This record gives sequence, structure tokens and C-alpha cells, in this order.
Amino acid sequence: MPGFNRRLTRLAPGLALPLSLGLPLLASAAQAQTRPAIRAFELEPAPLAQLPAAPPPIGLPKLQTQVSCPALQQRVQSVLGGEAGVWSVTIADGRGQLLADVNGLRPRVPASNAKLVSTAYALDRLGPDYRLATRLWRLPDGSLRLTGEGDPDLALPQLQRLTKLAMGSGGSSGQPGSQVRLQVAEEPKQAWWPRGWSVDDRYYAYGAPITRLAVTSNAIHDSVLNPPSRLQTLMQRSASQQGGSLQVVFVAATNPVPAEAVLLHQENSAPMHNLLSLANTESHNFTAEVLMRQAAGSWNLTQAQQLTTQWLAQQGVPMQGVRVADGSGLDRTNRLTSRSVTALLLRMDQHPYSRNYLASMAVAGQRGTLRHLYKGTPLQGQFFGKTGTLRGVRSISGVLLTSRGPRYVSAISNGSGNPNTRIGQLLRQAQQTQLCPA
Repeated sequence: MPGFNRRLTRLAPGLALPLSLGLPLLASAAQAQTRPAIRAFELEPAPLAQLPAAPPPIGLPKLQTQVSCPALQQRVQSVLGGEAGVWSVTIADGRGQLLADVNGLRPRVPASNAKLVSTAYALDRLGPDYRLATRLWRLPDGSLRLTGEGDPDLALPQLQRLTKLAMGSGGSSGQPGSQVRLQVAEEPKQAWWPRGWSVDDRYYAYGAPITRLAVTSNAIHDSVLNPPSRLQTLMQRSASQQGGSLQVVFVAATNPVPAEAVLLHQENSAPMHNLLSLANTESHNFTAEVLMRQAAGSWNLTQAQQLTTQWLAQQGVPMQGVRVADGSGLDRTNRLTSRSVTALLLRMDQHPYSRNYLASMAVAGQRGTLRHLYKGTPLQGQFFGKTGTLRGVRSISGVLLTSRGPRYVSAISNGSGNPNTRIGQLLRQAQQTQLCPA
């Protein structure tokens, strides 16, 4: 089985799979939130450096289109019973055989199963060792600029270090009243939330705004509604404690850093494989959104959606009815089919980084959002998956280990009355390998 070698770089070391390993929630960087008004942004999002073309899909197995295991198909239909109309279920094996399929091509709202797409895309494009960077620059005119890539683990200690370096590098004498000029490059306010996110969701931590410089992922107990203002307050407070003064000016992230600028300091995030685990194991929306944008090379969400969709099609995934609206699944206009998710799981198990992808998932009865489900059953420790929950939506998709190799399972319900029980029953049936003779 794949090993999960490290947690976030600022946290304690983890354990190896399949032992229980719950990632902690991100700590708060401040005790209070201030909300002074700042000027409105009317600027375009910044393009990132152009990435090389995605490699062609590797691995020969491709999801077939005809059900090949009538016995399992019958069992699945029996489990769904009268609720079959609100379910999409697909089960395949490692050779790509379609073992069972009910409404597999019917588009459904996937909730956080959409993270299986954004994290696969990020892993393929950026690799498991990629790190998000927060950088402090000295500009040719002597002022400083702070740039970021959405590190979800950025917290007060890192801000204090950046502020201290700014005070020592930007012309401050360290005497009371001395002032350093700092530009902060950020996204415009209208781009902080995907358009499809409910206004009500934006007040909660799971709906926090997506910005490049996000202290504790722009959440304390609830969402931080004005992240730039919070960042400004924290950095100016830190500068004052050091006996200086910080003049903060917000600029568009589209403004390129001058070629003559000098990089003074860089704070790196945890490596990509740890960020993937935060997105999938704990279903962290902010991280999933940032990873999709970085993988696309653009913080313009429309461009990121288009590039993610193109990549998904390049993997041989059936695209009928599929719509990528965001990276987290909080947008209810996302659409996936159980067959598209299963095809992606099959594709990623042939990927050079397949171990990192599997290791990023929750584990039944042991870890993450599956830690309380199927505990004490034959599924415990044998199913690695991603959960998804919105009102009226429940989805669980992933890789089930069996005595005859992996089973790739996707179950998405839009309206089931008892979804967790039915999904457990579906997984137990998929474990019965004798139903599908070779």
C-alpha cells in the first residue's frame, strides 16, 4: 500500500497507511477579526506562468461501456430498490471491466466528489513535491511587494517573519515613526468567491473567500469576509510591535513583478502531496480551489474551469453531461456522472503518482471524513474514498481493495433518504468477488 510520509510541514509527522491518520484543522492566526473598509478592486485576475502541455494518458485499461457482471448488477439494483431513480452507481475493476452500472451516464450534482477532479488535475500538472509560495520582493524604487499563491497553511508566525524582514530590508531605521512601503498583490473582490456559491455559504468557514494571501485559509471560526483588511491589520500590528510603521497599498495581482526586483524571502507551503490530503481527506474547499487554479496556471476561474475540463477529456473520461464549475464542489452547477468518476479513478491508478492520489483520500472507519463510517465492518481500512455532502446530495467514490484487486466505485445520490447505509451496502456487494468470475 502507498505510504503517507509527511503531514503539513508545520505539523507533526504522520503515520503510514492504512493506519488512522486524521489531519488537524488549520489553526487560527489571530484571536479577533477586524473589518475596516478597503477600497474596491476593479482589476483583472493575474495570469500565472504558462505550464507545459499535459502528458497523454498512460496505462492501457479503459473503462468499458457494457456491464460484464450480471450478478453484481442485480445486487446493486436490489440495494437501490425504489430509490434507483435518484442514484448513479458505477463499479469497475482494474482491467476496466464495467462490473455494474445504474444511471452511470446521468449527470448529478457531485458535491465534494468534484475534488477528485481538481486534485487529480493538480497532481498530474504540478507533481507531488510542488509547493505554493509566498514571496517578499524589493522593487527598483525601494518599496516592497508581497505576492502569494494561496498557501492554506499561511499563519501569523509566517506573517510576523515576513514583516520583520520587511522592516529590516525596506529602509526602516527601526526607530519609532520609521515607515516601510509595502505593496500587497491580491485578487479583485469580485473574484473572491465562485459565482455559483450561495451567499449564505460565504459566511461559514467552508465558504471562505479564495485569495492569494489567506491567513489560516481566510477562516477563524467563520469566514473572514475581508481578507486583505485582516492581513493589513496583522502586519501593521506586527510592525508596530517592532518599533516601526508599515504603509500597505493593495495592487492587482496582474501587475507583474519588475524584472529588476530582488527576491528577499520566500515562505513555502507544505508539498503538494500533503495539500492533496488536506483537500481530499478533510474535504478542505479552499485548498481544492487553490490547487485547481495553480494547476491551470490561471487564477481566472473561467479559464481554470476550461483547462480542467480539457484535461479531464484528455484522460479518456466520458464527458457527456460533465460540467466543472469550481474546484471544491460547493457550486451546485457542477455536474459529474458516476461513470466519469470511475473512469478517472481507473486512470489515476495507472498514473506515475497513483500512490500520492490514493494516499490523499479518507479511509473507511479510520481517517478523515470516512473515519466514522463503516467502522467495525469488512470495509474498515479497505476503502479509500472521497465523500461529498450538500443539502439533498450525498456522494462517496473511491478505491475498494478486494482479494482480487481494486474495485473503482462511484455512488452519487441526489435525493436519497438513507444514502450512507445504501452506499455501505453497495460497497459490501462490490467486495463479493465471487459474483464476478474472471
